[in-house]
Amino acid sequence: MRKRMCRGALWLGLSLLASVAVAASGFDDEYETKRWEEIEAVLPPPPKAENLVPIFVSAATDNRFMVDSESISVGTDGVVRYTLVVQSPSGARNVSHEGIRCESAERRLYAFGRSDGRWSKARSNQWGRIQGSTLNRQHAALYGEYFCAGGIPVRDAAAARAALRAGGLPSTRTP
Repeated sequence: MRKRMCRGALWLGLSLLASVAVAASGFDDEYETKRWEEIEAVLPPPPKAENLVPIFVSAATDNRFMVDSESISVGTDGVVRYTLVVQSPSGARNVSHEGIRCESAERRLYAFGRSDGRWSKARSNQWGRIQGSTLNRQHAALYGEYFCAGGIPVRDAAAARAALRAGGLPSTRTP
């Protein structure tokens, strides 16, 4: 009787291990084959002056960088989308609608703002790696200090707006 109980317990244990291995194998297969898919970007209305929040990018530039707080969205695809306004000391302005994919530290340019308030689709709108160089550092600043702490996107647009107004995410600010 005792031998049968031991054999039964052994078979039960082996079958549990086998089912766990099969389940884990299926999990890994599903995880590895599931591809990231970007949701369609929706272009916002043109930025209004009262919604522009300045951000610090670098002391190496005289340009002013501002994000339209009303244009920010955090997609189910993990992309933080926003409108960026760059103004030179002479008053020239560039307006662009962009996205940052926090998981891969990449950025994408969707469109440029035109003087008549309409958008013009960007010709080169492929995902590209965010570089931390001093030139064009605005994307690295937005990624690391405002939108993607540790490669994880902010919770929602309200959290992104709060980070912009506070001068960065809590984990990136110095006391």
